[in-house]
Formats: sequence, structure tokens, C-alpha cells
Amino acid sequence: MKALGRRFWRLYGGSATSNLADGIGRTALPLVAASFTRNPVLISGLVSFAFLPWLLFALPSGALVDRVDRRVAMALANLVRALSMAMLAALVLTHVANVAVLYAVAFALGIADTVYDSAVRAILPQVVDTDRLDTANGLLTVEETLGQTFLGAPLGSLLFAAAAAAPFLINAAGFAVAATLLLSLRGSYRPARSEAPTSLRSDIAEGVRWLSRHELLRGLTLVSAATAFTNSMPTGVLVLYVLEVLRLPAGDFGVLLVAAGLGAVLGGVTTPPLSKRFGRGVLLTVGAVVSAVGMALMGLTRNGFVAASLFGVSAAGVMVWNVLTMSLRQSLIPQQLFGRVQGAYRTLVWGAIPAGSLAGGVLAGGFGLRTVFVVAGCIQLALALVLGLLLRRHAEELTDVADSPRDELVVAQPAD
Repeated sequence: MKALGRRFWRLYGGSATSNLADGIGRTALPLVAASFTRNPVLISGLVSFAFLPWLLFALPSGALVDRVDRRVAMALANLVRALSMAMLAALVLTHVANVAVLYAVAFALGIADTVYDSAVRAILPQVVDTDRLDTANGLLTVEETLGQTFLGAPLGSLLFAAAAAAPFLINAAGFAVAATLLLSLRGSYRPARSEAPTSLRSDIAEGVRWLSRHELLRGLTLVSAATAFTNSMPTGVLVLYVLEVLRLPAGDFGVLLVAAGLGAVLGGVTTPPLSKRFGRGVLLTVGAVVSAVGMALMGLTRNGFVAASLFGVSAAGVMVWNVLTMSLRQSLIPQQLFGRVQGAYRTLVWGAIPAGSLAGGVLAGGFGLRTVFVVAGCIQLALALVLGLLLRRHAEELTDVADSPRDELVVAQPAD
């Protein structure tokens, strides 16, 4: 088995530090919001504002990532996040912070996320070989879960319980350290481009056109966007579900996230060997079904232990999806186009998250928090069926991707 190499582990270290900081902030932000209001629409709106930049800026961010050194782009994005969290900590300490301030910070963090996420995914095929992408993505997603959930979530809750500003101060320091680690990654990671200068608009159009012509990735994008919409419906009101349905203290919000992290780690670790044994198509469909069932059943219980277990099951299915769909995109999309195509993909998929989160808040306000989980799970189950049919139609192409060498994949183009 080929080694992943030193460059991957340097990237891994910077990414791990960044995700730990991100996990602390993602847990603390809704807890601070819940201390200002218990309105489900306002709470879910915080998630909407965090992901709204993916709808507005994913395409230009992807085009930018295809023009600059991706290592530098990741580092600068982390510095922006560090500054944003430091400013929020100061506002919380001086008792100036309110819901509007949280919305503004969430939006700023989301803009930086569009650059960072596009760059970290685009740089990976420049660091490891194609036949190691499943393994590398599995390790990165497990590390992301460990940082954001197992460590970041409980640490964010504990720090918030100690002092409201504490998680944001630690968060800012973590992003600054991550930026420094990423800059230590040696080499140039500016993608190869033609000599002829192009406009940002034409670059974006080229990425959108490539994705629209690729039948498999186009279909996967649409299913992913619909799934992201429904999955974000309960996510936007999760903190209220913990506090009001499960009737757990605020400190246990991080514990529930840890349970999800356990499932996600299990999904990330087992996905590479299982995909080799059963195939990506089969495993993707199974993961979608598992995630849907776990989510729906969460709406039928008021027991904290049962809810945490189901959340872990659902997270395992999501992780299978994340690992395999990312490897597919990295394998099929030409390296010099990855940022732009990824930007088009993220515009639809992550752009659906704020709309889904807001819809979840409205649904919760009208029919109760538990209804959101049941409705979302049932819709996701129907989408899993659509996914299975799509992947069955392209089963031969999925097999070709697994067997093709890297050079062939990089230059592959979709049919007109």
C-alpha cells in the first residue's frame, strides 16, 4: 500500500487544528444565541447566515482557488476567521453582542469557509495519488469529526459554561495556529493554467458548463442539494431540540454532538475498505438510507440516550456520503478546473442549507420540533431511492473511476 507522504500529513496537521477551532465556535455560537432568544426561526436563521455565503460566493471563491496558490488561500481564510472570532470575543466580553452581531459574524465566517473548503479539497489531488483519495478523504473527514465534534463540541460547551467569551478567544487562537501550520507546507500549489489571460466571469462559466455537461456529477449534485436542504432542517433547530424536547442542560448539547461524532468517525474509518468490497454505488445508497432512518426516528423519542444513538447512526451515513462523493469529484474533475466546478457544486449543495435551516425553523414554529426530524427523514429516504437509481445507471462509470490511473482522470472531459 502506498504511503500518503509527508505533504499530506502537514496538510492534515493544519486541517486538524483548523477544525478543532471550528468545532469550538460552531458549538458556542448557537449556545450564545439561545441565551438571547428561544425563537426557533431566529435560532435557525443563525445557521442560514453561516451557509448563505455558499449561495452567494461559492462560484467566485472556486474561481479564485483555481488562480492562486491553494495553500496560501487556506492560510488567509483562517486568518480572517481568527480575526472575526477575536472581535466577537471582545463584543461578548463588553456585553455588546446580540443576535444581530452573531448573524454578522456567522456570515463573515461563512465567506472565509467558501475559500478554505474549496482550497482544501482542491489541493488534495495535488498531494496524494488518485488511488489513495478514498483513504486520504477518510482520514481528513475523521479528523474533521474528531476536531469539530469529539473535542471541539464538548470543549466549546464547557468553555461557554465557564465564560461566554472563552470559546471565541480559544477559537481565534486556534485559527491563527492553523494558518501558521498550513504555510509550513512546502511547494507551490498554484494550479496549471493556459498562458492566455481569462476573466473571472469566463472562468466561472467554464466550471458551470463542465458540471452541467457531466451527467453523473450533474445528477449527483441535484440529489446532494435536495439532501442538504432536508438534512439542514433539523440541524438548524438542534439546540432547541436538546433543550426543549430532550430537556437536557445546555452543557449536554456538546455531548449529543459527540455521539454524532462517534458515528461519523465509524463511518469515515470503515468507508474506504467497504467501498472496495461492495463498490461506491452500493455503499453510497446504503449510507443515504441509514442517515434518513436515523434522522426520522429522532423525532419519535424524548430519551436523550436514544436520541444520541440515533444521531450517531445518522452521522455515520452522512460521513459515508461525504467521503465517497468527494473522492468521486476529485477523481472525475480535471485538476485545473476543480475549484470552479467545486464552486458550482457547493453553490447548489451548500446554498440549499440556509434555505433548509430556515424551513426547519418555520416548520418547528408551526408544528413542533419533533415534526421537523420526522419530515426530514422521510424526504431523505425518498431521495436515497433516487440516488440508488442514478448510481445504478452509471455503475460502469463508477467502476471505471476506481480502476483508472490518475493521469487519465485528470484530463477526462464530459461528453457534450
